[in-house]
Amino acid sequence: MTRLLLALVFVTGLLAQFVKPVGDALEGKAYLGGALLSLVGYVLYDAVKELSSSVRVPTRPLVNSSQLGSFVSEAFQTRKVEISFLGYTGETLYHELYHRLEDLSDNPGPTRRVSVRILVPDFGQPMTVPSRVGGDGRPVDDVTFRERMSRRCQEYDEVLSDIAERLTATGRLVVECEYRCYTGIPRDKICIFNRVQVLHGLYDLSARLHHRGEDYFDPKGLRTDLNVWSRQGTAAAEEAVTTWIKHFDDLWSLATVPAWRQGYAS
Repeated sequence: MTRLLLALVFVTGLLAQFVKPVGDALEGKAYLGGALLSLVGYVLYDAVKELSSSVRVPTRPLVNSSQLGSFVSEAFQTRKVEISFLGYTGETLYHELYHRLEDLSDNPGPTRRVSVRILVPDFGQPMTVPSRVGGDGRPVDDVTFRERMSRRCQEYDEVLSDIAERLTATGRLVVECEYRCYTGIPRDKICIFNRVQVLHGLYDLSARLHHRGEDYFDPKGLRTDLNVWSRQGTAAAEEAVTTWIKHFDDLWSLATVPAWRQGYAS
């Protein structure tokens, strides 16, 4: 409406300047100047609107890990789906992927190819997180607890891989799901959707779990808040997306195959 009003003032001013009856009716002396001023305002309005659009913030700048479902569903609205995860066990994402992949059997929609890559810590190595809380409050490596986390990841990997093989066997889709391991503690939680949207947050490394009479340092992934970066956002957001994707790709190329997958190969 603002643009239409400015355009109307501009046209009326020109008519008042060159069409005498109109000018007499308006009884003005500086119609041309007013018309030009209106034109300038019209141009500036478009410029300011474009600038405002270019620096808009993401529509969802911060989300909770429990809200991953909407991002997964959105990612599956494309022909080629690519989802990458870096974190602890991938449990939160696993549950969302499980249901969405199962739905592909009956309702594939536009999706024809799916690639899922999940990076988790190498639980075969001594760790400070997760670990048992010692008497002095310091972390104490706990092999049994690490093995428990490893078995959980193995279970998720096996389930997703089985679904992927079943879907690929139909001939309508190509689905790949793979776990790999990185060296270090689960500090960053990163989810990348179709290489255009990145969710990033930091685990609470002080979080504890009480299990069988012992306390453990055990990050609570479901409670992790995630910043949302999108290529449709600002220039800074575009740069952040590119940086995180490169970071993940580099880690993936350096990652090792989990012991349970090595067992399958043998």
